[in-house]
Amino acid sequence: MYYLTVKSSFAAAHRIVGYEGACSRYHGHNFSIEVEVEGKDLDELGMAMDFKELKELVDGVISGLDHQDLNRFPPFQELNPTSESLAKYIYDKLKPLIEPPLSLSSVTVWETKGYRVTYRESR
Repeated sequence: MYYLTVKSSFAAAHRIVGYEGACSRYHGHNFSIEVEVEGKDLDELGMAMDFKELKELVDGVISGLDHQDLNRFPPFQELNPTSESLAKYIYDKLKPLIEPPLSLSSVTVWETKGYRVTYRESR
């Protein structure tokens, strides 16, 4: 099995409603995103997928989040824009864009250099 990973990033503001602490106030992050796809087959060039193509798909999904107030961005008007909910949102948007025989393995959201969350579906 081959696992391909691309990284991207976006900047956005948010606050965690109901949180007791500093994160209840509006603040910003330069979120880093890692997306991993998997596949067992290679094409005639010896690639499972072109990194450039995967990066374009990721950037297309996260471009709408860039420089947003995430608390006002659907679906986060009803759901706290935590790193967990961001990872699942990005995963759900990317999953239908990854064509078989490849599949989306995981989406990781780095909120800061030391804090990350990874979302993957149960198998």
